[in-house]
Amino acid sequence: MTRIAILDDYQRVALGMADWSAVAARAGITVFDRPIGADEAAEILAPFDIVCHVRERMPFPKALIDRLPNLKLICITGPAHRTLDLDAASARGIPVSNTGGAPEAAHATPELTLGLMLALVRHIAHEDRRMRDGLWQGTMGSVLYGRTLGIVGLGRVGGLVAKLAGAFGMKLLAWSQNLTDERAVEAGATHVAKDDLFAASDIVTIHLVLSERTRGLVGAREIGLMKPRAYLVNTSRGPVVDEAALIAALTAKTIAGAALDVYDIEPLPAGHALRRLDNVVLTPHLGYVSEEGYRAYYAGTVANILAFLDGKPARVINPEALRR
Repeated sequence: MTRIAILDDYQRVALGMADWSAVAARAGITVFDRPIGADEAAEILAPFDIVCHVRERMPFPKALIDRLPNLKLICITGPAHRTLDLDAASARGIPVSNTGGAPEAAHATPELTLGLMLALVRHIAHEDRRMRDGLWQGTMGSVLYGRTLGIVGLGRVGGLVAKLAGAFGMKLLAWSQNLTDERAVEAGATHVAKDDLFAASDIVTIHLVLSERTRGLVGAREIGLMKPRAYLVNTSRGPVVDEAALIAALTAKTIAGAALDVYDIEPLPAGHALRRLDNVVLTPHLGYVSEEGYRAYYAGTVANILAFLDGKPARVINPEALRR
C-alpha cells in the first residue's frame, strides 16, 4: 500500500481540515506532529511514497531527497517551498504539487502584524502575565493613531498592512529595493530612502521575501538609526533581520522593543536569548496559520494525492519531472 507522511502538523489538525477518507481507502497515512531533524529525516521518511509539507517548516534539500528511495510525490501547501530543492526532485522524476489558498487567508499575516503592534504599544502580553500573578495595572501604553509606521516591503502583505494601519490613522512610510513612488501612493504611503524610514518611524515592520539580496538587510546600522522609543516587527522571515544585532539593541534598550513571529532557527530553541528578554513579544510563526488557510491547503493536498494515485498528477510545479 502507498505510504503517506504528513510533516510538521504541530497542532494535529491536518486530518480534520479536509476529507481524507478517499485517500485513506487507498493509502496508509502517518502524521508527524514534531519537527524532524536533518539527521533523522532520511531514516524516518525512507519508507514513504508521498510526503506532504506544511509550507516551509521542514527544509527538503537534495541531500535528503537523494536518500529517500521510495519517494514518488511531494505535496506542498501554498504556491512554493523555497527550502525544497526543486531541481533535485525533478532529476529523480518526482513531481511536486502545490495548492491554492483561501482568499480570506491572505489577511492572516497582515492582521497578526497589527495585533503584534498593539501588543507592543499597549504592553498586552506583559499585563496579561501580571494579571495571572494577581497584579493590576503596571504600565502605560500609547496609541497607534498618529504614529509613523515604516513598511519595509510593500507587496501583497505589506500593502494590506498599509491598509489596516491607515484605518488606525497611522502615517505611512515605505521602502524596498524595487518600490516606485506610484506604488507607494497607491498604498497610501510615502516612498522614502531606507535610512530615512528607519530614522523617522515609530514602528518598523518587515514584509520581504527572503533571498540572498534581503538576508541580513536589517542589520546593526539600520537598527542603530531607529529612535530609542521605536519598535521593530518582523512577520516575514527571521534572517532578513540580523538576529545578533537585534538582540544587542534590545538588551541595551537602544530601541523600545520588538515583536517577532519568525526566527533564524524554527522552532526557536528553548534556551534562546530572545526568550529571556522582557521587551520582546514572541509568537511561534503564526502569520499564515489560520483555519481558512489550512482548510484550503489540505483540501488541495487531498485532491493532489488522489490525482496522482489516479495517474494524473495535478498542479505540478516541476513538469519536467513528469518527462523522466
